[in-house]
Amino acid sequence: MARLRLGEFCQARSGDKADVANVAVFAPTEATYALLCDQVTAERVAAHLSALVHGTVVRYEARNVWALNFVCTQALGGGGPRTLRCDMLGKTLGPNLLRLQIDVPDELLSEFELLRPPRPARSASSG
Repeated sequence: MARLRLGEFCQARSGDKADVANVAVFAPTEATYALLCDQVTAERVAAHLSALVHGTVVRYEARNVWALNFVCTQALGGGGPRTLRCDMLGKTLGPNLLRLQIDVPDELLSEFELLRPPRPARSASSG
């Protein structure tokens, strides 16, 4: 078992309407989606984003695209024209959520190696 950040194997997209933001996390495989469904709950997301989201967090499952969508209320300090936050549109909520860590079984770890970009080869002169 390994503990990984969601950003090591998932992607996210976030958006907003007034003082409500949504964050979708996309899994690369069906097995990973099942893992997300088990561990990435609305409660965990609310706790992880608690400094930014002051209302409720509701999770919606989108099995057809292996995604979880979290709708967060009171997330933008009143919304675009009213907020004093530097991220008035909630675009940083996606990358922020990708910092959440979950436990990943060993049998899924080999799949994740394929998702990481290749590391540049070290030249003989770099030492």
